[in-house]
Amino acid sequence: MLVKAKNRKLAIILAFAGAVAPVSGLHKFYLGQHFWGVLYLLLSWTPIPRVASAIEGVWYLSQHPQEFDLNFNTGLSEASATEPQTVNPDHIGAIADSLRQLDQLRQDGLISEYEFEQKRRQLLDRIS
Repeated sequence: MLVKAKNRKLAIILAFAGAVAPVSGLHKFYLGQHFWGVLYLLLSWTPIPRVASAIEGVWYLSQHPQEFDLNFNTGLSEASATEPQTVNPDHIGAIADSLRQLDQLRQDGLISEYEFEQKRRQLLDRIS
């Protein structure tokens, strides 16, 4: 079963739209983070999801497209789960940067410990 890859530009647009629109969190639903999408909707009467959406929009915008793919487009098919994934040594720096950004998001409370651990393992599996 193949799943369509998430488009970085669309995620950026949805995140920034959530920063100015009365309803935030559409980018979370688009990226498959349904829990966070619901939480953003429930908190839409406060400025918290708008600020978080703006921060995430900047984060997506500042990411290299490969880094975005590492974060949001891993494991798109059953075949990719069985094939070993390798990383070009040049990309190890990008993975390290992604880990730092993930840790910062976790410390800021924007992602849960569980989400952090899932993404951390996905990134580290690409190195080995």
